Amino acid sequence: MHTSISEILKEKTLKSSRRSLPCLAQSQTHPENLNHFLSVPLSPEPKTYSHSVSASCTHILPPPTDTGQDVYMEEREAGGFAPKTDETHHVQQKPVSRGKLEARTESIQGNSLENPSGLMFRDGKKRIDYILVYKKSSLQVEKRCTFERNLRAEGLMLEKEPSLTNSDILFVKIHAPWDTLCKYAEQMNIRMPFRKKCYFTDWKKKTMGSQFQLRCRQLKSWLPRNPMKLDKEALPDLEETDCYTAPFSRARVHHFTINNRETFFSNSTRSRIVHHVLQRTKYEDAKSKMGINRLLGNSTYEAAFPPHEGSYKSRHPIKTHGAQNHRHLLYERWARWGIWYKYQPLDLIRRYFGEKIGLYFAWLGWYTGMLIPAALVGLFVFLYGLFTMDSSQVSKEICEANTTIMCPMCEGNCSSWTLSDSCVYAKVTHLFDNGGTVFFAIFMAIWATVFLEFWKRRRAELTYDWDLIDWEEEEEELRPQFEAKYSRKERVNPISGKPEPFQPFTDKFSRLMVSVSGIFFMISLVLTAVFAVVVFRLIAMEKFVSFQWEFVKKNWQFATSGTGVCINFMIIMSLNVVYEKVAYLLTNLEHPRTESEWENSFALKMFLFQFVNLNSSTFYIAFFLGRFAGRPGDYNKLFNRWRMEECHPSGCLIDLCLQMGVIMVLKQIWNNFMELGYPLLQNWWSRRKMKRAGEQINSKEGLPQWDRDWNLQPMNAHGLVDEYLEMVLQFGFTTIFVAAFPLAPLLALLNNIIEIRLDAYKFVTQWRRPMPARATDIGIWHGILEGIGVVAVITNAFVIAITSDYIPRFVYAFKYGPCVDKGYRHEKCLRGYLNNSLSFFDMGEFKNGSFQNQYCRYRDYRAPPWSPEPYDFTLQFWHVLAARLAFIIVFEHLVFGIKTFIAHMIPDMPKDLSDRMRREKYLMQEMVYEAELEHLQKERKKNGKRYHHEWP
Repeated sequence: MHTSISEILKEKTLKSSRRSLPCLAQSQTHPENLNHFLSVPLSPEPKTYSHSVSASCTHILPPPTDTGQDVYMEEREAGGFAPKTDETHHVQQKPVSRGKLEARTESIQGNSLENPSGLMFRDGKKRIDYILVYKKSSLQVEKRCTFERNLRAEGLMLEKEPSLTNSDILFVKIHAPWDTLCKYAEQMNIRMPFRKKCYFTDWKKKTMGSQFQLRCRQLKSWLPRNPMKLDKEALPDLEETDCYTAPFSRARVHHFTINNRETFFSNSTRSRIVHHVLQRTKYEDAKSKMGINRLLGNSTYEAAFPPHEGSYKSRHPIKTHGAQNHRHLLYERWARWGIWYKYQPLDLIRRYFGEKIGLYFAWLGWYTGMLIPAALVGLFVFLYGLFTMDSSQVSKEICEANTTIMCPMCEGNCSSWTLSDSCVYAKVTHLFDNGGTVFFAIFMAIWATVFLEFWKRRRAELTYDWDLIDWEEEEEELRPQFEAKYSRKERVNPISGKPEPFQPFTDKFSRLMVSVSGIFFMISLVLTAVFAVVVFRLIAMEKFVSFQWEFVKKNWQFATSGTGVCINFMIIMSLNVVYEKVAYLLTNLEHPRTESEWENSFALKMFLFQFVNLNSSTFYIAFFLGRFAGRPGDYNKLFNRWRMEECHPSGCLIDLCLQMGVIMVLKQIWNNFMELGYPLLQNWWSRRKMKRAGEQINSKEGLPQWDRDWNLQPMNAHGLVDEYLEMVLQFGFTTIFVAAFPLAPLLALLNNIIEIRLDAYKFVTQWRRPMPARATDIGIWHGILEGIGVVAVITNAFVIAITSDYIPRFVYAFKYGPCVDKGYRHEKCLRGYLNNSLSFFDMGEFKNGSFQNQYCRYRDYRAPPWSPEPYDFTLQFWHVLAARLAFIIVFEHLVFGIKTFIAHMIPDMPKDLSDRMRREKYLMQEMVYEAELEHLQKERKKNGKRYHHEWP
C-alpha cells in the first residue's frame, strides 16, 4: 500500500542536504541588484521571436548570367538600427560609416547605465546566453550565414553588435527563449526542481538521538566559531535548498516549481543548452558538416563563449551594497588573496563554472586539507632530526675524526682529506636520515590510501548535493577530425542506431604502435638527458675537488650536487615544452573517436612524459649514485676518463634530498609565475590595444560585457589537463620519495594554498568564462593517483633499504655493535659504527707512487690489504645485503596489507547517504503518482466528469 505524501510531510525533518537547483529560483539564483530586470510574468511569450533581429546575411538572387548558385553577401553591420517588432523577412541594411559607429558608443554606454552588466539584448529584456565572435574580413561568409539561419530555425534568437575597440570584429549575441529551453532541456534530460523535499527519522533517533543532538549543539555553541567557514550572510545565494529534482518534461511541466521563467533555468544551464544546439547545427548540407567546433577550426568564427555576469569589481563595498553579480561574489569571497584561509564556496563555483570545474576545485581543496596532517608529521620528523643532530653518534664520530684520512676523490692533482672536513655535510644528512624516516614513510603510504578513499566519499556527497547521481554522460559527438578521416567507412552505432564513421582495427592498432614507439623514443631522450647530467656531475666533481677557492674545495659535494640540480632543472623545463608538442602530435595521430577519448589519451601521455622527465634524475641519485664507483685502486671510469661518483661516508640521502628540494621549489615558483604572469601580460597588452583603438571610451567600465570578455584570454585548449597534471606530479613528488625529504608535504601545502587562490583569480578575472560542463568524477586522474600510491610504497621501501643508512646501522647495532648482548639502546649502541663502515686501502698501491707507507679509508665493507684475501667483500656486507632485501619484502607486504585493509574498511559512500538516496527514490515514485493523480482529478472536475480516489 502506498504511503500518502501528506503523512510523510508531518514527519520530523532532519538537516536538509544542499541540493543544486533552487526550489524558489526567482529569489535565489541572482543577487538583489539584478532582480529589477529579471522579473518576467508567467504569461506565454509571443511566437514571433524566430527572427528577432535583422539578419546579417542577406540572400541575393543571382543575376541571369550567373550559374544559378546562391550568392550570400555579408552585411557590414556597424550602425544603429532600432529593433523591429516584426522581422520575419530578411531586410538588407546599408553599411554604416565609422562616424556613425562612434555616435553609437554613447547610446551603448547609456544602455550600460540602465543595464550595468551588459547581459541583455537592446530591448533590455532578452538575456544573452552565448556569444559568437567573427571578423568581417573572414571569407567564410556562406557557412556563417547558413549556420546562423539554422540557429534561428532551431528557435534561438540572434542579435549582432560591432566591437567598440576593433572595427573588424562583430559579436553575435544568442538568446534562448523559454520554449527552446524547455525543448532541449527535455532532450538533454536536465533535472529541475520538482517538489518540496521530505525527510524521515528512525524511531530510535526520535527517542534517543534528540537529547544527544541537543547536548552536542549546546557544546558546539560554547566553542569559538571556525574562522575558515564562510558566513551565510556573505553568500546570500547559497542558502540550503529543499527540493527534489526530476528530468524535465514539457508534458508534466505543471509538476515543476516554476515561479519565474527567467530564473527557472540557471545561467550555466542556459549556456549548456545553447552550446548543445551550437554543437549540432549544420552549416552545410553534408551529413558531417555541423558544429561550432568545426567553424572555429576553419576560422569562420574567432571565438564562442558564454558571457561573464558583469564586472568582478564594484565601487561600493559588498558588505553594505551586496554583490552586483555572481562573478563579483566569487571574486570577493573566493578569488581575493585576503581570504586565503577560508573554505571555498563550492556550490557557487559549481553554479557559475559548471560541475567539471567545481569538482576540480573540490578535489584540490580536499587534497590541500589532507596535506595538513602529512605536513605536520613531516615537520615533526624534521624537527626531531634537528634537535638530535648534535647528539647523533654518527655525526659526532665524523666531526671528531681529525685523524681519519680519506682516499683522494680523484686522480692526479687531488690529495687525501680528513673525514672531519665533512662535519656540516654529516649533520645536514641527519636532518633527513634519522629514526623517524621509516615511520614517516609508512605513514605517508597509509595517508595516500586514506586520502583517495575519503575522496571517494567526498565525491559521492558532492554528486548527491549537485544532483549528479542519476546523470549519465550523453553520447558524445564524434570529433571532426575523426569524421573527416573515416567518413568512407561506416557502421551502425549500437546506442543511437545511426550510421557513423568507423576506424578499422588494423588502422587503430598500427597508429597505436606508432604512438607507443614515439613515447618510448621520448623516454629514451629523457634518459639521454639524465646521462648528460651524470657526465656533467663527474666533470664538475673533478673541477671542484681541485678548485683554487678553499671554500668550494672544502664543500665540493654541495657544489657538485647544487650545480647538477640546477642544470637538470633547466633541462627538465626545456624538454617539457617539447613533450607537450610531441604528445599533441601523437594523440592526433591516433585519431581518437570523441573529445573525452582525446583528452584521456593526451593526459596519459603528458603524465608519462613529465613524470619520467621530472623523476628520472631523482631515481638515478636514489638507486644508482655510488653503487658502481668501485674501490680505490680499481675505480670504474666512464669512457676510461672520469671516475664514477661516490656517496659521502654519511650516506647518499642528502644528495637525494637536495635534488628533490631544489626541483620542487623551483618548479612550483615557475609554474605559479607562468599561470598568473602570462595571462596578466597578455591581458595588459590587450587593454593597451583597446585604449589605442577605442579612444572614444573614457574607461574600461564603459565597454559592454561582450567586448570586455573578448579581450580576456581563453581557457587552455587542453581544458583542465594542465591543472590536474601539475597537482598529480606534485602528489607524486610528495609521496614517492618522501622518506628522503619529509618537508615535501609542507612545501606542497604552502604551494596549494597559493594555487587555489591563484587559479580562482585566473578563472574569475583573467580568463573568459568556460562552457559549464558536467562531470561526476575527476576522470583518468583517479587511476593515475592510485598507481602513484602503489609506486610510492615500492620506492620508499627501496629508499630506506638502499639509499639511507638505516639498515647498515640497524645490522651493526644488533650484530656487531657494543650492545649485542645487552639489548638495543639507540645511539649508544652505534659507537664505533663509522670505523666499522670504512675500509682500508694501501695508498702505496697507486701507480704514481706519490703515497708511500700510508693507509686511507673509503666507504665499503671490504677486507683490509693485510688480510689473506685483500679487498674482498666481508661477511658483514652480505649480512647488510640480506637485511636490505628482507626489509623491502616485509615493508611492502606490511604496507600493502594495511592499505588493502583500509580501502576495504572505508566504504565509497556513507551509509546515511545511501539510505537517503534509496528513501528519496521511493518518495519520488510516490510524488509522481500522487501529482499525476491530482492533476487528472482536477481535469475531470473541470470537465464535469466523475472521478474516484484511485488511478483512473
